[in-house]
Amino acid sequence: MSREKGNQVRVLGIETSCDETGIAIYSQRDGLMAHRVHSQIDVHAHYGGVVPELASRDHVRYLRPLVDETVAASGLDLVDIDAVAYTTGPGLLGALLVGATFGKALAFSLDRPALGIHHMEGHLLAPLMETPDLQIPFVALLVSGGHSQLILVRGIGDYQLLGTTLDDAAGEAFDKTAKLLELGYPGGPKIAALADHGDATRFRFARPMTDRPGCDFSFSGLKTQVLTEARRLVKTNQLDEQAKADLAASFQQAVVDTLVIKCERAVAETGARALVMSGGVSANRLLRQTLKSLETSGIQVAYPAPEFCTDNGAMIAFAGLMRLSHGQIDPTLAMTIRPRWPLSELPKVS
Repeated sequence: MSREKGNQVRVLGIETSCDETGIAIYSQRDGLMAHRVHSQIDVHAHYGGVVPELASRDHVRYLRPLVDETVAASGLDLVDIDAVAYTTGPGLLGALLVGATFGKALAFSLDRPALGIHHMEGHLLAPLMETPDLQIPFVALLVSGGHSQLILVRGIGDYQLLGTTLDDAAGEAFDKTAKLLELGYPGGPKIAALADHGDATRFRFARPMTDRPGCDFSFSGLKTQVLTEARRLVKTNQLDEQAKADLAASFQQAVVDTLVIKCERAVAETGARALVMSGGVSANRLLRQTLKSLETSGIQVAYPAPEFCTDNGAMIAFAGLMRLSHGQIDPTLAMTIRPRWPLSELPKVS
C-alpha cells in the first residue's frame, strides 16, 4: 500500500515500560487499526513479581516480531507510518531503554517524527479512545500495580494531582494479598476469581483513610489486616478453601469501597461531571459495577475495554497522536529515559 500524504496521521505506538510488550497503530481518521500485546506473566510468575533484567530481555525478543505482526494486521507497510510514539517513562530503566531505542531508530530510518510518551498519560487518555465526547474537566482514577492516583484533567498536559498512594498501590496490595493466600501471580485476577466464591461480609476490614479529609490512599494496613486474619485462621486450623475465598472477597470489597469513596469525594470537591478510570486494576468487574452507580447522580463514567486496562501500545499511539496533532515532537536524535516522572512535569498543549 502506498503512503497517502496529507490523508491522515497514523501513529505506531510502542509500550515497554514493565512486563508487557505492546504495539499498536492508531489512525487519526480510522481509529485503532491493529494492536498486539505480549504478556510476560509466565516469565515472572515463578518469582512472584517482575524481574527487571528478564523483562528487558523479553522485550528485545518480541519487539520486532510484534511490530511486523501489527503492521501486517493493519494492512499497511512500515512506510505508511507517519510517526512513532514510544514510552519514555516512568517504568523500569532497562525495559524503557529497549522500547525507546527501537522506536527512535525506527523513526530515524523511516525519516518520520518520534515522540516519547508518559506511560501514565497513556492510561489517563485511554478512555477517550472509546468515549471521545467525555466532558472536560474530568476526574481520572489511575489504579495499577504501581499507581493509585486521582487526577483532575482540564486538558492534555493540564493535570492536577488530587490524591495519591502513601504506600502500597491498589494493584500492589492485590499482588501481595494473593501471595500470602498462595494464589500466585498476578494477584488482581486471582483475587477477583476467588472472591466470586466468597462472602464479602465475613471479615470486616478497614476502608483506609476514608475517615479523614483528602483523596490520598493507603493500602499497606489493609494488606496487614488480611495477613493477621489469615494467621489467626491457620492457628485455629480454619484456613480452608472457603475461608480463603471469604478473605479474598472481603479484601476486594474493602479496596473497591475505598476507591469509590475517594472518587465520590474527588468529583464533589472539583465539581467535575465526568469520571474516567484506567490502569490494570480498572479491569476489576466489581470496581466497574460499583463506579457505574455514580451515573445515577448525573456523573458520566468511562473506562477503556478490559484489554486496554493493562499496559498496551494503543494508549501510547493515541496519546502520541494527541500531542503530535499539537506539533509536539522529539528533536531528531534526542532520547531521554525517565524511570521516575511526575505527571505534573508534562507540558500542556494549547
